[in-house]
Amino acid sequence: MRGQSLLLRSLPVVAALTFSGCASFSPDGGMAVVSDITSRTIDHETTAVSSADDADRARKAARRLLARPLSTEAAVQVALFSNKGLQASYNELALSEAELVQESLPPNPTFSLSRISGDGASEAERQVVGDILALATLPVRSEIARDRFRQAQLKAALATLRLAADVRRAQVRAVAANELVGLLTEAQSAAEATAQLSRKLGETGALNRLDQAREQVFYAETTAELATARQAASSAREQLTRLMGLWGDDLGFRLPDRLPELPRRPLDQPFVEVDAVRHRIDLQMARIELTALAKSLELTEATRFVTLLDVAGIERRTRDPEAQPFRERGFDVEFQIPIFDGGEVRLRQATATYERAFNRLTEKAVNVRSEARDAYRSYRAAYDIASHYQREVLPLRQIISDEMQLRYSSMQVDIFALLVEARQRLASRRAAVDARRAFFLAQAELSAAVNGGGSGGEAVQARAQISTSDD
Repeated sequence: MRGQSLLLRSLPVVAALTFSGCASFSPDGGMAVVSDITSRTIDHETTAVSSADDADRARKAARRLLARPLSTEAAVQVALFSNKGLQASYNELALSEAELVQESLPPNPTFSLSRISGDGASEAERQVVGDILALATLPVRSEIARDRFRQAQLKAALATLRLAADVRRAQVRAVAANELVGLLTEAQSAAEATAQLSRKLGETGALNRLDQAREQVFYAETTAELATARQAASSAREQLTRLMGLWGDDLGFRLPDRLPELPRRPLDQPFVEVDAVRHRIDLQMARIELTALAKSLELTEATRFVTLLDVAGIERRTRDPEAQPFRERGFDVEFQIPIFDGGEVRLRQATATYERAFNRLTEKAVNVRSEARDAYRSYRAAYDIASHYQREVLPLRQIISDEMQLRYSSMQVDIFALLVEARQRLASRRAAVDARRAFFLAQAELSAAVNGGGSGGEAVQARAQISTSDD
């Protein structure tokens, strides 16, 4: 009887000792780790909007940035303040922390009370039932939950970096589209003046119908290209608007007139593979997943034959008019006998899941190295091409334009030769804009390839199409 009473008294003690190691909710919902990870790459403020005051501060900060022409980094910060999809990712982090706290709590004991009476006799029984197996495996399960929470923090950081990379690409495309619209507007004005001049010369007989048609079709084609470019610029702006999460009065934000100049020197990253393997967040998530599955496999092996182990303390009181009242104490142990299912299925499933995660981690490590090499080569090639246009092609085109102006002034060439040269210079300027756009897109892809935030195969395809027109 003493041993039974000791068991009843020991269950709350064991539960109290276990509860002392339980996880608790953090003041920031785990966002400190997310901010620390992302600040190493994007150096911007990240905040989870969880109250009306937070929302008001974020809205005011975003509007201060929107009051000026929106640079790439300003657009990223506005998106971090305003994008609701990112805030939903932070909500998922809060849910993960709740699961961590839940998994670290010991199982609640079950109390039952029953009373049976009849013919003047009565029997009252009280039971307290504890899940001993859940209590014994609590430390391991809590450790696995911590790994999952760490993985959720990395997932939130990855969502932040992915949004930042997407905003950078969208801002570059939008500004480049605006710059192209400016070039084509200038070309259309010149083409319109030329078309009018050719029409007047044709009326006087000084210009044949073939040359008149050439000038007219150039004006018509330039007008069509300008309309297409304006539509592309509008779509690029809307894409940037969606990523920044803007609507209503905030839609009137301004963009720079042209892309920034190239940096004086390109980045030198001789160990780009090592940097990517060390910093890629998705690779870190895969490692944590493998670690958690390894612990889960060990737990499955340890509990292979025992899946149910409940202990109940019982106290029963019986009263009978014809006999003396008496009280009974005891315990009840309930466990499952592994006759048909010896845990082989669970063990094989856990083993296969672990091996699958190991192979996927290995594949990801190989892909990360390849993506980093490809992104760096694309970055250097894009820099060399854009720099070539900036240092060689455009200055030479300017020299040709100046010389043609001198010859036109001295009546050595006619107006149409001057216009042909102007068209060639326009083509070079358009190519230079495309080259600068390709460089800044490649720069964003390189950062995503090294730190995370890319889109896998889509990023590779984007680099392959980096010098083509926007969607």
